[in-house]
Amino acid sequence: MWPGNAWRAALFWVPRGRRAQSALAQLRGILEGELEGIRGAGTWKSERVITSRQGPHIRVDGVSGGILNFCANNYLGLSSHPEVIQAGLQALEQFGAGLSSVRFICGTQSIHKNLEAKIARFHQREDAILYPSCFDANAGLFEALLTPEDAVLSDELNHASIIDGIRLCKAHKYRYRHLDMADLEAKLQEAQKHRLRLVATDGAFSMDGDIAPLQEICRLASRYGALVFVDECHATGFLGPTGRGTDELLGVMDQVTIINSTLGKALGGASGGYTTGPGPLVSLLRQRARPYLFSNSLPPAVVGCASKALDLLMGSNTIVQSMAAKTQRCDSQQGRLGGGETWFRSKMEAAGFTISGASHPICPVMLGDARLASRMADDMLKRGIFVIGFSYPVVPKGKARIRVQISAMHSKEDIDRCVEAFVEVGRLHGALP
Repeated sequence: MWPGNAWRAALFWVPRGRRAQSALAQLRGILEGELEGIRGAGTWKSERVITSRQGPHIRVDGVSGGILNFCANNYLGLSSHPEVIQAGLQALEQFGAGLSSVRFICGTQSIHKNLEAKIARFHQREDAILYPSCFDANAGLFEALLTPEDAVLSDELNHASIIDGIRLCKAHKYRYRHLDMADLEAKLQEAQKHRLRLVATDGAFSMDGDIAPLQEICRLASRYGALVFVDECHATGFLGPTGRGTDELLGVMDQVTIINSTLGKALGGASGGYTTGPGPLVSLLRQRARPYLFSNSLPPAVVGCASKALDLLMGSNTIVQSMAAKTQRCDSQQGRLGGGETWFRSKMEAAGFTISGASHPICPVMLGDARLASRMADDMLKRGIFVIGFSYPVVPKGKARIRVQISAMHSKEDIDRCVEAFVEVGRLHGALP
């Protein structure tokens, strides 16, 4: 006889190890179903393995010969610049591999403070704070700054890190249509009842290659007593006459309150992000921003590389001018596009492709179908061109594309070869007549 109701429990008793195996089997089934759904939708993202340093010419595992790289964020080619590499080596030798700690405990070195001061000087702001990435900078800003009394107004196509950062804060949230200033104004009118109003936008939108109308955004912000925040990850180092970003390009450096950006793209290509703006804001972030308080300091080698990249930019605008010569760039004073038939956008549009955005080295080749984008990218690699198809959830459904990124290190011959391969592959897959 089983005492009490123990006999009932015995009917359902399973050894602990078997229960764990059963739970794992259930998890595997769920995950395989999710993965099969991704494969079936044609949105599976494979990772290609590069066996060389980053640059316009790379080597790829399993592919013979050199490959032209047209999909890196290495806008200025500084990730392989000899002076940048040497600065990283020197920092590694002098300051070690890492701090083994967060900043406020024992993770701050003189090179961190020097880089923060240099970033603030570069952007002409009061102070700056470093993070492990700009994703962390965006995750830390809104929660620390905004309260339930405040409001944040965000472009609907802002980067995922901005969206996630806004989700973490308790402010009232307004989303305005992409680049739609009439909708932003309506939302600003609605948000007047809140204490602080912060307009948040990408400076250059990474998936579409278009640039926020900062002049109009700043005008509306001034009219309705709002602050302006700009994520400059795809602008810092190469947009504007001296590479300060979209606020310099559009003449509103004194009207943008807060800038977040990255060290992992044009500024050396390693990792790291930052916030720069008013001194009291940066001080508050050092006290309250969770990604700052609970993440290890940036490795000294990364700091050294980024610091040298900024030195190169502040010492000469030759690299920035080289970037301007390879893509259609907007004259911030006259609003004119320079250009010629050798530029990527002009040649691709003449061939019959639709290229999203304007005035930016990001040149999305719009294809619509996820499978088409993936297959074309694979066939481009067979022709020696490294590009990647972008599909949901990175971009909206039905908006699949191959995002081409022009670097200052690409030659005209490189660009011509890329266009020729696109035309050949586009005809092969029916994307061109």
